[in-house]
Amino acid sequence: MMMAHLPVLPIVIPALFAAVMLLDRRLAVQRALAVVAVLLLAAVAAATVAMTAEGWRGIYLLGNWAPPWGIVLISDRLSSLMVMVTALLTLIVLAAARGGWDARGEHFHPLLQIQLMGLNGAFLTGDVFNLFVFFEVLLIASYGLLVHGDGRSRVVAGMRFVTLNLLGSTLFLFAAGILYGVAGTLNMADLGSRLPMLEGTNATLARSGVWLLMVVFLLKSAILPLYFWLPGTYGAAGAPVAALFAVMTKVGLYSVLRVQSVVATGVEPAGEADSPVPWLAVIAAVSFALAMLATLAGRDLRRITSMLVISSAGLLLAGIALATEHAIAASLYYLVHTTFSAAALFLVADLVTRARPASLDRLEASIAPVQPALVGGLFFIAAAAMVGLPPFGGFIGKTMLLQATLPLVGSIPDAAIIVIWVALLGGTLLGVIALSRAGSGVFWKSTPAAAPTPADGPRLRASDWAPAAAALLVVATVGLAAAPLQRFTLDAARDLLDPASLIEQTLTERPVPGPHTPDPETRL
Repeated sequence: MMMAHLPVLPIVIPALFAAVMLLDRRLAVQRALAVVAVLLLAAVAAATVAMTAEGWRGIYLLGNWAPPWGIVLISDRLSSLMVMVTALLTLIVLAAARGGWDARGEHFHPLLQIQLMGLNGAFLTGDVFNLFVFFEVLLIASYGLLVHGDGRSRVVAGMRFVTLNLLGSTLFLFAAGILYGVAGTLNMADLGSRLPMLEGTNATLARSGVWLLMVVFLLKSAILPLYFWLPGTYGAAGAPVAALFAVMTKVGLYSVLRVQSVVATGVEPAGEADSPVPWLAVIAAVSFALAMLATLAGRDLRRITSMLVISSAGLLLAGIALATEHAIAASLYYLVHTTFSAAALFLVADLVTRARPASLDRLEASIAPVQPALVGGLFFIAAAAMVGLPPFGGFIGKTMLLQATLPLVGSIPDAAIIVIWVALLGGTLLGVIALSRAGSGVFWKSTPAAAPTPADGPRLRASDWAPAAAALLVVATVGLAAAPLQRFTLDAARDLLDPASLIEQTLTERPVPGPHTPDPETRL
């Protein structure tokens, strides 16, 4: 019985705990409840990942309404992986916030739970309109988390964040209205079955609606040139919040994958499908390289890390746009790696700020940081992981993506493959140069003043650096457990490229019989 409710639990758990936290505002109580909530969420996510790895797929009918009339939640390999990544990342964020960040204002923990509800809902929903709803839930919570702790820079970044996302939400509603107008439904599976049958003007409108959705998702993913909101926003956020936001851009890319797989099936004219020109993959690869180039102009570690997040979104989109099993699997594998490596680098940047009170994380000569071996070692590992140097998972993911282009030789222009290779390899080199420059500026270019001793400044406690170390431990595990994770992502990619079974299972799922089973044919 519990297995049947697994798809809805990642949404219900944070929603319930957020409500309970509002009844008792004592920080100690909220901290304890937050840990319990996220541990429960991680247990549910682990169980779901294990079951979907064996081929199980959960279709949950909210309100017991038969599709496409009611709201549908879908728990498959892709959504369960994203929920698992979010749960593990949130455990690290909670540990980082306990260092005092959650005490700088009210409602940090309820907002975090609402954010989790929105994230998990976006990953699990099988309906375009409810994807919009969960986007708004997570964005409202993210506004509150962004300005938590006050500060002019956070308020300014929050206003920019709100404005750009309101624009994206408006475009989302336009796209949803177009799709509903031509198809009469917003259920993803139902759209996938109806859109291929459209002809003439309706088919053109459907394509317009799908591509408008893609623009919204690319805005939320911070793909160049739609990235301009991210560096200031992530740079102004507190370290735990910025670490959590490492998964935010992945929501947009997840949505691209889901819509590309289910909704856009059969929308494109046959002539275009027979001779694909991967212009989107080329643009994404170039975006990766340009974002890496921009890191060379970074003047502090948080801005550099923000640009690295943008670059990772470009690389992920390149694999998604190639739309082959191995390319999508490479993107999913790299997604797990880059989420935790970006979170680790944000947390390490915060450690650098604490260890250099005079210069914070700015790339300028200063007194040598407190505990340079500890902070410098964590920075070196996080930097190597983030740019994708071996033996970390970023190197494996990039290698998988480059290998995925080789079978496409002859089916797509050679120039496209060359651009992708040059952009990925050249961009990685630029990232190595940028982080090497940053490391030398922070740890080697010290002023003649004596290096601090324990008496000269506050030493970092184990609880200060443990969250960054935990994130790096997950990064190392992704590299060490590459084989099983690669198999899982490859199976998820196969599911995405063959959505017929998902569409059929969703549309044929029947409500649980009972005395109060809704009848969709009933009219008031």
